[in-house]
Amino acid sequence: MTDHLSRKDAEDRLFKAIEDTRVGMLGVVGGEPRHMQPMTAFLERETGELWFYTYRDTDLVRDVNGSGGHAAMFCLISKDREVYACLGGRLEEHFDRERMDRYWNPVVAAWYPDGKDDPRLTLVRMRLDDAQIWISEAGPVRFAFEIAKANMTKETPDLGDRADIRF
Repeated sequence: MTDHLSRKDAEDRLFKAIEDTRVGMLGVVGGEPRHMQPMTAFLERETGELWFYTYRDTDLVRDVNGSGGHAAMFCLISKDREVYACLGGRLEEHFDRERMDRYWNPVVAAWYPDGKDDPRLTLVRMRLDDAQIWISEAGPVRFAFEIAKANMTKETPDLGDRADIRF
């Protein structure tokens, strides 16, 4: 992996991957050990925020309430398997009726059968601080070539770019 991506290119690829894929693994960092869980992200590019639906009585909401939120990570792999990313930020419960209406769709409704007026339903917001992103457009032929070349030359394969982003 090389670091040839500009910040703008890396951010554009990352945001497009989030918008196209939506689903990743979300979890808090520190505190009670818990596994990350699959969640659907709704990105607001202009504010650098991700929004997620959940219930108020989940471990996730209990972990982030109080003290202004909690450090969290959201990881995803794009549908085309070209973008791999891990995003860090602060996660907090933030009920917002306007956003709940804006992002509500048939897929969300399937997970929350009592609808958006369910008193248990809420949103959590992740304010992005940073991200690491890996982009590989190698495809299977280039992948095989790079692996064979690396084994012959004892050099690391060149399968794409890597970037660190601060928001």
